[in-house]
Amino acid sequence: MSAEKIVSNNGIELWTESFGDPRDPAILLVMGSMSQGVVWPDGLVGRLAAAGRYVIRYDHRDTGRSTAVDFAANPYTWADLRDDIVRVMDAYGLASAHVVGHSAGGLIGQWLAVESPERVETLTVIGSSPLGGREGKVLMAALMGEEQPEGSLPPPTAAFVDFYRAAMAAGAPPATRRERVEAQVAEARLLHGPELPFDEEAERALQERILDRARDPDSVVNHRMAGMADLDFEPVGVLDRVKAPTLVVEGTREPVKPGHGAVIAEQIPGAQLLMVEGMGHTLPEEVHAELARAITAHTAGRM
Repeated sequence: MSAEKIVSNNGIELWTESFGDPRDPAILLVMGSMSQGVVWPDGLVGRLAAAGRYVIRYDHRDTGRSTAVDFAANPYTWADLRDDIVRVMDAYGLASAHVVGHSAGGLIGQWLAVESPERVETLTVIGSSPLGGREGKVLMAALMGEEQPEGSLPPPTAAFVDFYRAAMAAGAPPATRRERVEAQVAEARLLHGPELPFDEEAERALQERILDRARDPDSVVNHRMAGMADLDFEPVGVLDRVKAPTLVVEGTREPVKPGHGAVIAEQIPGAQLLMVEGMGHTLPEEVHAELARAITAHTAGRM
């Protein structure tokens, strides 16, 4: 069973959904940039709730059923996306929670653990980059064919670069709903990686669901605008201030941020690194059991 709730703060509505018993330890799931909360797979969420966790997922502003912002009139920053995590906690009466973030959700989870350590009981980052690593600059350099600065993060795979260069060269974005869905399925196939089976029909159904529940499907680009407005938004050299026990998860076939997990684990004191065989940048059914076991153990202090 699940329960939905709208969290309102300063004119922003955030759609949230909870699973399990509110008396159990709370896990707050933070999805990546431009992604709805329902991208957290129901199967993984269900396993966590069945293991005795109160699980909450939510739509970032400008995704899904949350507020679609007029960015020109009301611009925001990545710090606002970080603080939305706290707004969700406050709405649920949580002084703190176990924060689990995927991709950019893991990055702002790190940021929250640095800035508001009392709100983060444990931290789990999946397929993420280290706070202060300037991942955006690394990606742009790779896509533009520029030399990576010395000491920068490992670049994305050649397959990732080729895919997005081709998309950039194509010019015009998808014009119809069908084209939009098929473009997202193609991107998901790339992010999924080549090793584990890719369920194309399940992905297509997810993309249809994402379109159906979006207030404005195009408003997700506001996340990119918030980031591009200041590529130096991240504080640098602060991960040694993270006090929360931290689990870092990376797939062995990660195409976007390969090797970034090890960098995070090196910079956060006591962090543990879990490499998941065959996983790319998505959360397929084949890895749900392993991820649920790891997160359950970590949030119980048993890792």
